[in-house]
Amino acid sequence: MSITLILIALLAFYVACNLGANDVANSMGTSVGSKAITLKQAIIIAGILEFTGAVLFGEEVSQTLATKIANPMLFAATPQIYLIGMVTVLITCGLWLQIASSRGLPVASSHAVVGAIAGFSWVAVGIDAINWSTIGLITIGWVVTPMISSAIAALFYSQIKHWILDHPNQIAQLHQWIPWLSVILLGIFGVIVLPSLTQPLTNYLNQQIGLNLPNYDIPLFTGAIAAIALTINSWQQLEQVEETADKEQIQITPHSPLPTPTESLFARFQLLSACFVAFAHGSNDVGNAIAPLAAIIYIHRTSSVPINGVTIPLWILILGGAGIVTGLAIWGKNVITTIGENIISLQPSSGFCAELATATTILMASRLSLPVSTSHALVGGVIGIGLVQNIKSIKFSTIQGIALAWLITLPASAIFSAAIFSTARIFFL
Repeated sequence: MSITLILIALLAFYVACNLGANDVANSMGTSVGSKAITLKQAIIIAGILEFTGAVLFGEEVSQTLATKIANPMLFAATPQIYLIGMVTVLITCGLWLQIASSRGLPVASSHAVVGAIAGFSWVAVGIDAINWSTIGLITIGWVVTPMISSAIAALFYSQIKHWILDHPNQIAQLHQWIPWLSVILLGIFGVIVLPSLTQPLTNYLNQQIGLNLPNYDIPLFTGAIAAIALTINSWQQLEQVEETADKEQIQITPHSPLPTPTESLFARFQLLSACFVAFAHGSNDVGNAIAPLAAIIYIHRTSSVPINGVTIPLWILILGGAGIVTGLAIWGKNVITTIGENIISLQPSSGFCAELATATTILMASRLSLPVSTSHALVGGVIGIGLVQNIKSIKFSTIQGIALAWLITLPASAIFSAAIFSTARIFFL
Protein backbone atom coordinates (compact mmCIF):
# COMPACT_ATOMS: atom_id res chain seq x y z
CA MET A 1 0.00 0.00 0.00
CA SER A 2 1.34 3.43 -0.95
CA ILE A 3 2.03 6.23 1.53
CA THR A 4 -0.92 8.16 0.11
CA LEU A 5 -3.37 5.34 0.81
CA ILE A 6 -1.97 4.87 4.31
CA LEU A 7 -2.59 8.55 5.02
CA ILE A 8 -6.13 8.28 3.65
CA ALA A 9 -6.73 5.19 5.82
CA LEU A 10 -5.58 7.18 8.86
CA LEU A 11 -7.97 9.93 7.82
CA ALA A 12 -10.84 7.40 7.74
CA PHE A 13 -9.77 6.20 11.20
CA TYR A 14 -9.95 9.83 12.39
CA VAL A 15 -13.49 10.12 11.03
CA ALA A 16 -14.48 6.86 12.75
CA CYS A 17 -13.04 8.21 16.03
CA ASN A 18 -15.24 11.28 15.80
CA LEU A 19 -18.18 9.10 14.82
CA GLY A 20 -17.69 7.05 17.98
CA ALA A 21 -17.33 10.17 20.13
CA ASN A 22 -20.55 11.70 18.85
CA ASP A 23 -22.92 8.90 17.94
CA VAL A 24 -22.21 6.62 20.91
CA ALA A 25 -24.58 8.81 22.95
CA ASN A 26 -27.35 7.23 20.87
CA SER A 27 -26.74 3.92 22.62
CA MET A 28 -25.28 4.82 26.01
CA GLY A 29 -26.28 8.40 26.81
CA THR A 30 -29.55 7.65 28.59
CA SER A 31 -28.08 4.61 30.39
CA VAL A 32 -25.26 6.70 31.87
CA GLY A 33 -27.59 9.60 32.64
CA SER A 34 -30.03 7.37 34.50
CA LYS A 35 -27.14 5.79 36.48
CA ALA A 36 -28.03 2.36 35.10
CA ILE A 37 -24.33 2.01 34.27
CA THR A 38 -21.22 4.10 34.84
CA LEU A 39 -19.38 5.96 32.09
CA LYS A 40 -16.51 3.45 32.27
CA GLN A 41 -18.92 0.53 31.91
CA ALA A 42 -20.62 2.26 28.98
CA ILE A 43 -17.31 2.69 27.19
CA ILE A 44 -16.42 -0.99 27.65
CA ILE A 45 -19.87 -2.34 26.67
CA ALA A 46 -20.34 -0.02 23.71
CA GLY A 47 -16.78 -0.56 22.59
CA ILE A 48 -17.21 -4.33 22.35
CA LEU A 49 -20.66 -4.23 20.70
CA GLU A 50 -19.94 -1.33 18.35
CA PHE A 51 -16.77 -3.06 17.13
CA THR A 52 -18.53 -6.41 16.72
CA GLY A 53 -21.43 -4.88 14.81
CA ALA A 54 -19.11 -2.91 12.55
CA VAL A 55 -16.87 -5.85 11.66
CA LEU A 56 -19.59 -8.51 11.25
CA PHE A 57 -22.38 -6.54 9.60
CA GLY A 58 -20.98 -3.17 8.49
CA GLU A 59 -20.43 -4.15 4.87
CA GLU A 60 -24.01 -3.97 3.60
CA VAL A 61 -24.64 -0.36 4.59
CA SER A 62 -21.17 0.74 3.49
CA GLN A 63 -21.60 -0.73 0.01
CA THR A 64 -24.38 1.66 -1.00
CA LEU A 65 -23.64 4.83 0.97
CA ALA A 66 -21.41 6.44 -1.64
CA THR A 67 -24.14 6.25 -4.30
CA LYS A 68 -27.04 7.78 -2.31
CA ILE A 69 -26.50 11.47 -2.96
CA ALA A 70 -24.54 11.83 -6.18
CA ASN A 71 -24.74 9.47 -9.14
CA PRO A 72 -21.28 7.89 -9.68
CA MET A 73 -22.09 7.50 -13.39
CA LEU A 74 -21.53 11.25 -13.71
CA PHE A 75 -17.90 10.67 -12.69
CA ALA A 76 -17.29 7.60 -14.87
CA ALA A 77 -15.00 9.51 -17.22
CA THR A 78 -13.17 11.28 -14.39
CA PRO A 79 -12.53 8.78 -11.56
CA GLN A 80 -9.69 10.94 -10.20
CA ILE A 81 -12.18 13.73 -9.45
CA TYR A 82 -14.43 11.28 -7.62
CA LEU A 83 -11.44 10.05 -5.60
CA ILE A 84 -10.55 13.59 -4.52
CA GLY A 85 -14.21 14.13 -3.69
CA MET A 86 -14.27 11.11 -1.37
CA VAL A 87 -11.14 12.36 0.40
CA THR A 88 -12.92 15.69 0.79
CA VAL A 89 -15.88 13.89 2.37
CA LEU A 90 -13.59 12.27 4.95
CA ILE A 91 -11.93 15.57 5.87
CA THR A 92 -15.24 17.42 6.10
CA CYS A 93 -17.02 14.81 8.22
CA GLY A 94 -14.08 14.39 10.56
CA LEU A 95 -13.79 18.13 11.20
CA TRP A 96 -17.53 18.71 11.60
CA LEU A 97 -18.04 15.80 13.98
CA GLN A 98 -15.07 16.87 16.08
CA ILE A 99 -16.45 20.42 16.35
CA ALA A 100 -19.85 19.09 17.41
CA SER A 101 -18.40 16.57 19.88
CA SER A 102 -16.15 19.16 21.52
CA ARG A 103 -19.28 21.19 22.28
CA GLY A 104 -21.25 18.14 23.41
CA LEU A 105 -23.74 18.42 20.54
CA PRO A 106 -25.29 15.20 19.15
CA VAL A 107 -25.46 15.61 15.38
CA ALA A 108 -26.30 13.19 12.58
CA SER A 109 -23.13 11.77 11.05
CA SER A 110 -25.14 10.53 8.08
CA HIS A 111 -26.31 14.09 7.41
CA ALA A 112 -22.71 15.29 7.51
CA VAL A 113 -21.80 12.67 4.89
CA VAL A 114 -24.79 13.64 2.76
CA GLY A 115 -23.86 17.32 2.93
CA ALA A 116 -20.20 16.64 2.13
CA ILE A 117 -21.02 14.49 -0.91
CA ALA A 118 -23.52 17.08 -2.14
CA GLY A 119 -20.98 19.89 -1.70
CA PHE A 120 -18.17 18.40 -3.75
CA SER A 121 -20.56 17.00 -6.38
CA TRP A 122 -22.09 20.43 -6.93
CA VAL A 123 -18.64 21.95 -7.55
CA ALA A 124 -17.39 19.02 -9.64
CA VAL A 125 -20.37 18.31 -11.89
CA GLY A 126 -23.11 20.85 -11.18
CA ILE A 127 -26.37 21.16 -9.33
CA ASP A 128 -27.99 18.36 -11.33
CA ALA A 129 -25.57 15.86 -9.78
CA ILE A 130 -27.35 16.05 -6.42
CA ASN A 131 -30.24 13.77 -5.53
CA TRP A 132 -32.57 16.49 -4.25
CA SER A 133 -35.31 14.04 -3.27
CA THR A 134 -32.99 12.54 -0.64
CA ILE A 135 -32.10 16.03 0.59
CA GLY A 136 -35.82 16.81 0.86
CA LEU A 137 -36.53 13.64 2.85
CA ILE A 138 -33.71 14.48 5.27
CA THR A 139 -35.09 17.98 5.73
CA ILE A 140 -38.52 16.55 6.53
CA GLY A 141 -36.82 14.16 8.96
CA TRP A 142 -35.42 17.09 10.97
CA VAL A 143 -38.96 17.96 12.01
CA VAL A 144 -40.85 14.67 11.85
CA THR A 145 -38.36 12.31 13.56
CA PRO A 146 -38.14 14.10 16.95
CA MET A 147 -41.90 14.67 16.99
CA ILE A 148 -42.75 11.00 16.36
CA SER A 149 -40.16 9.74 18.84
CA SER A 150 -41.32 12.25 21.45
CA ALA A 151 -44.94 11.08 21.09
CA ILE A 152 -44.00 7.39 21.34
CA ALA A 153 -41.78 7.98 24.39
CA ALA A 154 -44.52 9.99 26.10
CA LEU A 155 -46.99 7.16 25.41
CA PHE A 156 -44.66 4.44 26.75
CA TYR A 157 -43.65 6.40 29.83
CA SER A 158 -47.16 7.59 30.72
CA GLN A 159 -48.37 3.97 30.72
CA ILE A 160 -45.45 2.72 32.83
CA LYS A 161 -45.92 5.65 35.17
CA HIS A 162 -49.65 4.98 35.53
CA TRP A 163 -49.54 1.19 35.89
CA ILE A 164 -46.26 0.74 37.78
CA LEU A 165 -44.40 3.81 39.07
CA ASP A 166 -47.39 5.58 40.65
CA HIS A 167 -48.93 2.37 41.97
CA PRO A 168 -48.82 1.75 45.75
CA ASN A 169 -47.59 -1.83 45.20
CA GLN A 170 -44.96 -1.63 42.49
CA ILE A 171 -43.69 -5.18 43.01
CA ALA A 172 -47.11 -6.75 42.41
CA GLN A 173 -47.57 -4.64 39.29
CA LEU A 174 -44.15 -5.59 38.01
CA HIS A 175 -44.99 -9.28 38.33
CA GLN A 176 -47.83 -8.73 35.87
CA TRP A 177 -45.95 -6.39 33.55
CA ILE A 178 -42.59 -8.15 33.25
CA PRO A 179 -43.72 -10.56 30.48
CA TRP A 180 -45.11 -7.64 28.46
CA LEU A 181 -41.99 -5.53 28.99
CA SER A 182 -39.83 -8.48 27.91
CA VAL A 183 -41.87 -9.01 24.74
CA ILE A 184 -41.85 -5.30 23.88
CA LEU A 185 -38.09 -5.00 24.45
CA LEU A 186 -37.08 -8.09 22.51
CA GLY A 187 -39.79 -7.59 19.91
CA ILE A 188 -38.69 -4.09 18.93
CA PHE A 189 -34.94 -4.60 19.17
CA GLY A 190 -35.17 -8.15 17.89
CA VAL A 191 -36.50 -6.87 14.57
CA ILE A 192 -33.45 -4.60 14.34
CA VAL A 193 -30.71 -6.99 15.41
CA LEU A 194 -31.82 -10.64 15.28
CA PRO A 195 -32.30 -10.96 11.49
CA SER A 196 -28.66 -9.93 10.94
CA LEU A 197 -27.39 -12.29 13.62
CA THR A 198 -29.37 -15.31 12.46
CA GLN A 199 -29.16 -14.80 8.69
CA PRO A 200 -25.95 -16.87 8.30
CA LEU A 201 -27.60 -19.78 10.16
CA THR A 202 -30.74 -19.49 8.03
CA ASN A 203 -28.66 -19.50 4.84
CA TYR A 204 -26.68 -22.53 6.01
CA LEU A 205 -29.78 -24.56 6.89
CA ASN A 206 -31.44 -23.67 3.60
CA GLN A 207 -28.42 -24.31 1.38
CA GLN A 208 -26.81 -27.30 3.09
CA ILE A 209 -29.82 -29.12 4.55
CA GLY A 210 -32.52 -27.88 2.20
CA LEU A 211 -35.02 -26.78 4.87
CA ASN A 212 -36.22 -23.74 2.86
CA LEU A 213 -36.84 -21.66 6.02
CA PRO A 214 -38.23 -18.13 5.63
CA ASN A 215 -35.88 -15.36 6.80
CA TYR A 216 -38.04 -14.57 9.81
CA ASP A 217 -38.46 -18.10 11.29
CA ILE A 218 -35.22 -18.36 13.27
CA PRO A 219 -35.29 -14.72 14.51
CA LEU A 220 -38.89 -15.22 15.67
CA PHE A 221 -38.07 -18.46 17.48
CA THR A 222 -34.91 -16.98 19.03
CA GLY A 223 -36.75 -13.86 20.17
CA ALA A 224 -39.55 -15.90 21.77
CA ILE A 225 -37.08 -18.06 23.72
CA ALA A 226 -35.16 -14.94 24.82
CA ALA A 227 -38.36 -13.21 25.97
CA ILE A 228 -39.36 -16.23 28.06
CA ALA A 229 -35.88 -16.47 29.59
CA LEU A 230 -35.82 -12.74 30.38
CA THR A 231 -39.26 -12.96 32.00
CA ILE A 232 -38.32 -15.91 34.23
CA ASN A 233 -35.01 -14.32 35.24
CA SER A 234 -36.71 -11.01 36.06
CA TRP A 235 -39.36 -12.77 38.17
CA GLN A 236 -36.57 -14.48 40.12
CA GLN A 237 -34.89 -11.13 40.72
CA LEU A 238 -38.14 -9.67 42.05
CA GLU A 239 -38.66 -12.60 44.40
CA GLN A 240 -35.19 -12.03 45.85
CA VAL A 241 -35.99 -8.35 46.34
CA GLU A 242 -39.25 -9.18 48.13
CA GLU A 243 -37.49 -11.67 50.43
CA THR A 244 -34.80 -9.11 51.29
CA ALA A 245 -37.41 -6.42 51.94
CA ASP A 246 -39.39 -8.74 54.25
CA LYS A 247 -36.32 -9.80 56.23
CA GLU A 248 -35.03 -6.26 56.73
CA GLN A 249 -38.53 -4.75 57.07
CA ILE A 250 -37.90 -2.31 54.24
CA GLN A 251 -40.95 -0.46 53.01
CA ILE A 252 -40.97 -0.24 49.20
CA THR A 253 -42.70 2.95 48.13
CA PRO A 254 -42.89 4.92 44.89
CA HIS A 255 -40.93 8.18 44.46
CA SER A 256 -38.22 7.04 46.89
CA PRO A 257 -35.04 9.15 46.75
CA LEU A 258 -33.06 5.90 46.82
CA PRO A 259 -32.95 3.43 43.90
CA THR A 260 -36.10 1.34 44.17
CA PRO A 261 -36.38 -2.32 43.16
CA THR A 262 -38.50 -1.11 40.26
CA GLU A 263 -35.80 1.20 38.95
CA SER A 264 -33.18 -1.50 39.50
CA LEU A 265 -35.18 -3.85 37.30
CA PHE A 266 -35.66 -1.17 34.65
CA ALA A 267 -31.91 -0.56 34.75
CA ARG A 268 -31.40 -4.17 33.63
CA PHE A 269 -33.92 -3.76 30.81
CA GLN A 270 -32.32 -0.46 29.81
CA LEU A 271 -28.87 -2.02 29.70
CA LEU A 272 -30.17 -4.70 27.31
CA SER A 273 -31.74 -2.08 25.05
CA ALA A 274 -28.51 -0.04 25.11
CA CYS A 275 -26.55 -3.13 24.04
CA PHE A 276 -28.91 -3.68 21.11
CA VAL A 277 -28.59 -0.03 20.05
CA ALA A 278 -24.78 -0.16 20.26
CA PHE A 279 -24.61 -3.29 18.11
CA ALA A 280 -27.04 -1.91 15.54
CA HIS A 281 -25.21 1.43 15.45
CA GLY A 282 -21.87 -0.24 14.83
CA SER A 283 -23.28 -2.28 11.95
CA ASN A 284 -25.06 0.67 10.33
CA ASP A 285 -23.20 3.91 10.95
CA VAL A 286 -19.66 2.62 10.49
CA GLY A 287 -20.35 3.08 6.78
CA ASN A 288 -20.26 6.85 7.28
CA ALA A 289 -16.54 6.56 8.01
CA ILE A 290 -15.38 3.70 5.81
CA ALA A 291 -17.55 3.87 2.67
CA PRO A 292 -15.53 6.80 1.23
CA LEU A 293 -12.30 4.91 2.01
CA ALA A 294 -13.64 1.78 0.28
CA ALA A 295 -14.54 3.86 -2.78
CA ILE A 296 -11.04 5.39 -2.82
CA ILE A 297 -9.37 1.96 -2.60
CA TYR A 298 -11.61 0.72 -5.42
CA ILE A 299 -10.70 3.64 -7.69
CA HIS A 300 -7.01 3.28 -6.92
CA ARG A 301 -7.11 -0.45 -7.74
CA THR A 302 -9.32 -0.39 -10.86
CA SER A 303 -8.98 3.20 -12.16
CA SER A 304 -12.78 3.29 -12.42
CA VAL A 305 -15.69 4.60 -10.36
CA PRO A 306 -17.76 2.09 -8.31
CA ILE A 307 -21.13 2.16 -10.04
CA ASN A 308 -22.97 -0.61 -8.17
CA GLY A 309 -21.31 -0.38 -4.78
CA VAL A 310 -18.02 -1.89 -3.65
CA THR A 311 -16.82 -4.92 -1.75
CA ILE A 312 -15.57 -3.85 1.68
CA PRO A 313 -12.31 -5.59 2.69
CA LEU A 314 -12.24 -6.95 6.24
CA TRP A 315 -9.33 -4.70 7.24
CA ILE A 316 -11.42 -1.61 6.43
CA LEU A 317 -14.27 -2.86 8.62
CA ILE A 318 -11.79 -3.51 11.44
CA LEU A 319 -10.30 -0.05 10.94
CA GLY A 320 -13.76 1.54 11.22
CA GLY A 321 -14.72 -0.48 14.28
CA ALA A 322 -11.43 0.31 16.03
CA GLY A 323 -11.86 4.01 15.24
CA ILE A 324 -15.35 4.08 16.76
CA VAL A 325 -14.09 2.44 19.96
CA THR A 326 -11.09 4.79 20.20
CA GLY A 327 -13.18 7.92 19.74
CA LEU A 328 -15.72 6.69 22.27
CA ALA A 329 -13.02 6.13 24.88
CA ILE A 330 -11.26 9.47 24.33
CA TRP A 331 -14.01 11.98 23.51
CA GLY A 332 -17.32 10.20 24.18
CA LYS A 333 -18.05 11.81 27.56
CA ASN A 334 -19.20 15.21 26.21
CA VAL A 335 -22.12 14.05 24.10
CA ILE A 336 -23.11 11.32 26.57
CA THR A 337 -23.42 14.02 29.24
CA THR A 338 -25.61 16.17 26.99
CA ILE A 339 -28.03 13.35 26.19
CA GLY A 340 -28.05 11.76 29.63
CA GLU A 341 -27.99 14.77 31.95
CA ASN A 342 -28.36 18.13 30.23
CA ILE A 343 -31.89 17.78 28.78
CA ILE A 344 -33.81 16.26 31.71
CA SER A 345 -32.94 14.20 34.78
CA LEU A 346 -33.37 10.54 33.85
CA GLN A 347 -34.21 7.40 35.81
CA PRO A 348 -33.79 3.88 34.36
CA SER A 349 -37.55 3.64 33.70
CA SER A 350 -37.61 6.90 31.73
CA GLY A 351 -34.34 6.13 29.93
CA PHE A 352 -35.71 2.72 28.94
CA CYS A 353 -38.80 4.36 27.43
CA ALA A 354 -36.66 6.87 25.51
CA GLU A 355 -34.60 4.06 23.97
CA LEU A 356 -37.72 2.06 23.07
CA ALA A 357 -39.19 5.13 21.38
CA THR A 358 -35.96 5.71 19.47
CA ALA A 359 -35.84 2.12 18.21
CA THR A 360 -39.52 2.17 17.25
CA THR A 361 -39.12 5.42 15.33
CA ILE A 362 -36.08 4.16 13.43
CA LEU A 363 -37.92 0.92 12.59
CA MET A 364 -40.92 2.82 11.26
CA ALA A 365 -38.67 5.07 9.20
CA SER A 366 -36.71 2.16 7.74
CA ARG A 367 -39.94 0.45 6.68
CA LEU A 368 -40.90 3.68 4.88
CA SER A 369 -37.36 4.07 3.44
CA LEU A 370 -36.94 7.44 5.16
CA PRO A 371 -33.33 8.47 5.95
CA VAL A 372 -33.64 9.58 9.58
CA SER A 373 -31.14 10.21 12.36
CA THR A 374 -30.88 8.13 15.53
CA SER A 375 -29.63 11.26 17.31
CA HIS A 376 -32.79 13.14 16.35
CA ALA A 377 -34.99 10.27 17.49
CA LEU A 378 -33.24 9.87 20.85
CA VAL A 379 -33.35 13.57 21.69
CA GLY A 380 -37.04 13.61 20.75
CA GLY A 381 -37.65 10.61 23.01
CA VAL A 382 -35.95 12.29 25.97
CA ILE A 383 -38.04 15.43 25.40
CA GLY A 384 -41.20 13.29 25.32
CA ILE A 385 -40.31 11.90 28.75
CA GLY A 386 -39.83 15.44 30.03
CA LEU A 387 -43.26 16.49 28.76
CA VAL A 388 -44.88 13.71 30.78
CA GLN A 389 -42.82 14.36 33.92
CA ASN A 390 -42.91 18.14 33.97
CA ILE A 391 -42.31 20.51 31.09
CA LYS A 392 -40.39 22.81 33.45
CA SER A 393 -37.81 20.03 33.95
CA ILE A 394 -36.69 20.33 30.30
CA LYS A 395 -33.56 22.43 29.80
CA PHE A 396 -34.59 24.34 26.69
CA SER A 397 -31.22 26.08 26.38
CA THR A 398 -29.69 22.67 25.66
CA ILE A 399 -32.45 21.88 23.15
CA GLN A 400 -31.82 25.15 21.31
CA GLY A 401 -28.13 24.35 20.91
CA ILE A 402 -28.87 20.84 19.66
CA ALA A 403 -31.54 22.04 17.22
CA LEU A 404 -29.17 24.66 15.79
CA ALA A 405 -26.49 22.00 15.29
CA TRP A 406 -29.03 19.79 13.49
CA LEU A 407 -30.13 22.63 11.27
CA ILE A 408 -26.68 23.65 10.08
CA THR A 409 -25.04 20.20 9.81
CA LEU A 410 -26.00 19.51 6.20
CA PRO A 411 -25.44 23.01 4.74
CA ALA A 412 -22.25 23.53 6.77
CA SER A 413 -20.87 20.18 5.60
CA ALA A 414 -21.76 21.04 2.01
CA ILE A 415 -20.01 24.42 2.21
CA PHE A 416 -16.90 22.97 3.89
CA SER A 417 -16.74 20.17 1.35
CA ALA A 418 -17.16 22.51 -1.61
CA ALA A 419 -14.39 24.78 -0.32
CA ILE A 420 -11.98 21.93 0.45
CA PHE A 421 -12.68 20.21 -2.90
CA SER A 422 -12.18 23.44 -4.85
CA THR A 423 -8.81 23.96 -3.17
CA ALA A 424 -7.72 20.32 -3.59
CA ARG A 425 -8.63 20.31 -7.27
CA ILE A 426 -6.30 23.22 -7.93
CA PHE A 427 -3.31 21.40 -6.43
CA PHE A 428 -3.95 17.80 -7.50
CA LEU A 429 -5.50 18.07 -10.98
